[in-house]
Amino acid sequence: MAEIFPFRAWRYDPRRVRPAEVVTQPYDKVTPAMQQRYLASSPYNFIRVEKGLPEPQDSPRDNVYTRAARALDAWMREGVLVREPEPSFYPYFQEYTVPGSSRRRTRKGFVALGHLEDYSAGVVFPHERTLPGPKADRLDLLRHTQTQTGLLFLLYQDPERAVDRVVEAAAQSAPVIELTDENGVLHRLWAASDPALLAALPRLLAGKRLLIADGHHRYETALAYRDECRRAAGAANPHAPAERAMMALFNTDAPGLTILPAHRLVTGVAGFDPAEFRRRLEPQFDWYSYPFATAAERDAALGEFRRDLERRGRVGRALGAYTGDGAFYLFLLRNEAELDRRLADLTPAERKLDVVLLHRVVLEQGLGITQEQISAERVVGYERELEAALAAVDTHRAQLALLLNPARIDRVAEAAFAGRVLPEKSTDFYPKLLSGLLLYRYDG
Repeated sequence: MAEIFPFRAWRYDPRRVRPAEVVTQPYDKVTPAMQQRYLASSPYNFIRVEKGLPEPQDSPRDNVYTRAARALDAWMREGVLVREPEPSFYPYFQEYTVPGSSRRRTRKGFVALGHLEDYSAGVVFPHERTLPGPKADRLDLLRHTQTQTGLLFLLYQDPERAVDRVVEAAAQSAPVIELTDENGVLHRLWAASDPALLAALPRLLAGKRLLIADGHHRYETALAYRDECRRAAGAANPHAPAERAMMALFNTDAPGLTILPAHRLVTGVAGFDPAEFRRRLEPQFDWYSYPFATAAERDAALGEFRRDLERRGRVGRALGAYTGDGAFYLFLLRNEAELDRRLADLTPAERKLDVVLLHRVVLEQGLGITQEQISAERVVGYERELEAALAAVDTHRAQLALLLNPARIDRVAEAAFAGRVLPEKSTDFYPKLLSGLLLYRYDG
């Protein structure tokens, strides 16, 4: 069963700093340019903890991790970071515009400590593969700071929305933190310590399965550090601080959840021929072209292509491609039964996902790209914005852009709860959870 707990979080004191000047996007979304902008915005910006700058003279005694620990300790002593006086749950609402549209949505959830569970326990489920590099980095940071600095993004299913009603009722007062980030997302956070709330949320979450939406590397890092602590103590203590992790929990059945596609960019394929690529896919797909010769024609063709990709994807299986040869291409799966036969090693839930179709048929059959090459990040990259993916081809930074519709959360959950791990970047949940909003300190 899922176990959650209130806790006394550390957070920035808005009387000492402006929250918008000190929080950051998650570490894995921070570019070098963003890092420099964060560093310049405030001497207390959280980037100094979450993703510090290496220095030429770095040593085992002085490096990004030791500097992060010193910064945290200093900010706590100075009162820049303060601790909640009582154990609390933290309603966390994000109001945002869906990229590429004018639609406004509000995603409503809450932050709690969750008991760390091995995947084999059947309580917490991953849905994407992880890479060793980020986990090693996050583990070093955790060892040095003794602090969980980023929020895990977990989902639960609650069609009756009983949890939502409790959380919304707790968010009627003024938030303790309110800010608008660089993407125009309004973040609001409350500290809720009412005894009825503290009793209701654990009861309502008990028995639910939790799906990791974002934060696979951080979750597995927390598991690794928990195991280190168990070995050092010689036994497992279910009440030890390292047995828990800071989680932001959201309902898959509530409005406000947005998944964006992660388009694929292909580079380095020897002798790549767009016509041959299309020919290889003809046994499985019908394809249609949207040609253009001028800028005006391109805009019209792209608009029609995007509408058809979305429309056909709602009723069938649709993928897009762009090779820079004066047309956009729409690929429609011709025979679902034949696909099931070819992918008989996968579960029915996996076979429903376009990203699996792209990896196992388009990349493998159409281009000869193996899963090993994808995992090594040799020939396949990722881009959220469609126009940026197209620009990568136009500027010869990529040979091919493969364009996807967003994954459906019900299909992602179905596959994950069946114990299956999907290809890298199968989902892109938007917006991201900010780092520096709340901290979970192991030693108090």
